[in-house]
Amino acid sequence: MAPYSLLVTRLQVKASPPQSALTAQTPLDGKRGSEQWRPGEEWRQLFLLFEDRTLLSRRVPFCSSRLNRPLTLSEKIVYGHLDDPANQEVERGETYLRLRPDRVAMQDATAQMAMLQFISSGLPKVAVPSTIHCDHLIEAQLGGEKDLRRAKDINQEVYNFLATAGAKYGVGFWRPGSGIIHQIILENYAYPGVLLIGTDSHTPNGGGLGGICIGVGGADAVDVMAGIPWELKCPKVIGVKLTGSLSGWTSPKDVILKVAGILTVKGGTGAIVEYHGPGVDSISCTGMATICNMGAEIGATTSVFPYNHRMKKYLDKTGRADIAHLADEFKDHLVPDPGCHYDQLIEINLSELKPHINGPFTPDLAHPVAEVGTVAEKEGWPLDIRVGLIGSCTNSSYEDMGRSAAVAKQALAHGLKCKSQFTITPGSEQIRATIERDGYAQILRDVGGIVLANACGPCIGQWDRKDIKKGEKNTIVTSYNRNFTGRNDANPETHAFVTSPEIVTALAIAGTLKFNPETDFLTGKDGKKFKLEAPDADELPRAEFDPGQDTYQHPPKDSSGQRVDVSPTSQRLQLLEPFDKWDGKDLEDLQILIKVKGKCTTDHISAAGPWLKFRGHLDNISNNLLIGAINIENGKANSVRNAVTQEFGPVPDTARYYKKHGIRWVVVGDENYGEGSSREHAALEPRHLGGRAIITKSFARIHETNLKKQGLLPLTFADPADYNKIHPVDKLTIQGLKDFAPGKPLKCVIKHPNGTQETILLNHTFNETQIEWFRAGSALNRMKELQHQ
Repeated sequence: MAPYSLLVTRLQVKASPPQSALTAQTPLDGKRGSEQWRPGEEWRQLFLLFEDRTLLSRRVPFCSSRLNRPLTLSEKIVYGHLDDPANQEVERGETYLRLRPDRVAMQDATAQMAMLQFISSGLPKVAVPSTIHCDHLIEAQLGGEKDLRRAKDINQEVYNFLATAGAKYGVGFWRPGSGIIHQIILENYAYPGVLLIGTDSHTPNGGGLGGICIGVGGADAVDVMAGIPWELKCPKVIGVKLTGSLSGWTSPKDVILKVAGILTVKGGTGAIVEYHGPGVDSISCTGMATICNMGAEIGATTSVFPYNHRMKKYLDKTGRADIAHLADEFKDHLVPDPGCHYDQLIEINLSELKPHINGPFTPDLAHPVAEVGTVAEKEGWPLDIRVGLIGSCTNSSYEDMGRSAAVAKQALAHGLKCKSQFTITPGSEQIRATIERDGYAQILRDVGGIVLANACGPCIGQWDRKDIKKGEKNTIVTSYNRNFTGRNDANPETHAFVTSPEIVTALAIAGTLKFNPETDFLTGKDGKKFKLEAPDADELPRAEFDPGQDTYQHPPKDSSGQRVDVSPTSQRLQLLEPFDKWDGKDLEDLQILIKVKGKCTTDHISAAGPWLKFRGHLDNISNNLLIGAINIENGKANSVRNAVTQEFGPVPDTARYYKKHGIRWVVVGDENYGEGSSREHAALEPRHLGGRAIITKSFARIHETNLKKQGLLPLTFADPADYNKIHPVDKLTIQGLKDFAPGKPLKCVIKHPNGTQETILLNHTFNETQIEWFRAGSALNRMKELQHQ
């Protein structure tokens, strides 16, 4: 593969965003109307240019002919975006592909660091259309309007930074209150055949519209915004063949809950999950998006559905009929070829699939709803449901809200309200306005619900929960995607379960995990027993969507006078200093900061919740480094031995001590280290505080890449049993870095306190480009080197 230095010509061009006659001549005030600019216009124009851009008309047939075999849909889209399709080596699971994504999307928590890195690159404008979405910094507390006003006040400095940086560098800005990034993407930017990257792990949501949409770290986004081909290890393809059809209480959410139970949280690592088969047509477009969204929980690169009439219907309803017409014309390129090969094949009969609920503490612990109560009794999980929460980026569509309202309406007809607390999170301003107009929101309020802001809220820990104390054992049920320990409310004793919105609503009305709406009865206010009927709701509103309030800021054509200020005394934002270059030597006598026991997600490495406010300030947020990880030495979180003082103390404090005294350190981890969110802070923080390597049994894909981007060494034990040979009091020396090369293992010398030592082998997945990142100190450092060559 060509060395990274050949990309310097790309950087020197410093391409500006694509300009069409349409985008260049339309108003920039972002107001809605047929004669004025709409957020998706540049993408509509790019899609209409697909024939000229060769993706559909030439590249897909070329790749099929070159590989001499039928292609999966995933391969058609991914290979259709190759930077050099004629010369690119293509081998699933082996080669690294250089790709040209069509778009970048960033949510406000990750956009801060991404934009700070882009500013540091010195480039004047982004090279591809990009957007920032303000959805992560709004805390759920009192209700939508009040919480939004509070968030705007608290986060004014950050919102101003993102808005002005967007205007300066050509990035669209969706204001707070506009909605969750993935719902906005589905409504405005996703389309069949798109290759989109987003700085959030649930970016695969766009696969519900037939696109390859992949979650990445901010440094990956900077590469794409800088005009550099983006590197991705050629994914394997897992096929999920769907037969039968959904009906009754079974929903699209149950498909991915079932798949998660089959594949586990790491079963999709390194692969794209491609759904196909006759059962696909029974799933709505937003239902397909739900399935793709939660594919992040099985470690998959992304998930995708083939183009069909349900997508066409959604495109028509969201003002993109022209895209649907073109997709119809090129439909053969938007579905898998007959006879294509999948690396693994799973078959699910939707007619036999039952409603599921997964959890607690991990999204792959799958139970049929009919059985979860019995399991909970056996395991000692609290049966009483304290809170039911619906919405989030996974399940906040018009159809989701309609099905939940259909359940609630039945309860109200019998004089019942929710026994549990109940919250509703609309996915976007468009969804909020439409469910208000059509009465769904009022029904959900009448049954006892509180409508929160159009934002992530409790799903990501932005929840000012008052009904319990920390450490109190309790159960919540959500329609979210992720339920790691402490994820929603920072309480490690909250047993969180994920299921569909309609099941959440039914369980919140009943108030207990022992309720199965398919078979069990409720008692109405009149004392009579009744059974809830399976919900039925419109897939899309019968009238047009109500767009609600205008929430979009389009970047101006001329940004020469735009200033982006970061105060040197700010506690929320901090300009970046480059990381040190590799000194050309082996890493000797690395101190073990922590040997992690068991699951270690990015929530454990860099907690969210109250820490979100520091996402733009690397030094401040580094005070949460690994505070949730369990130390194998004492079984405690945030308590590690300082090898110099022999005292136990917080992980960040110990790391800072080592950094101050010039002691380089390493983390030793277990399986699937770094699963969960795409947050690159989990890689930036250890690098900032003096870490040099992370050695584990295995890594989650996004986190492994993020570590490489920041100049760290993500290494795996050649023999996983060697994890047991390392003790927290040992020192490690990593040898072979002078001859660092793809596919060549490194040696690790373990030095025990008694003077004995042993040597083990460490594997890595670095290619030549990534080795250059390590030598330069980070991918950003390497980019800047190329600019000055």
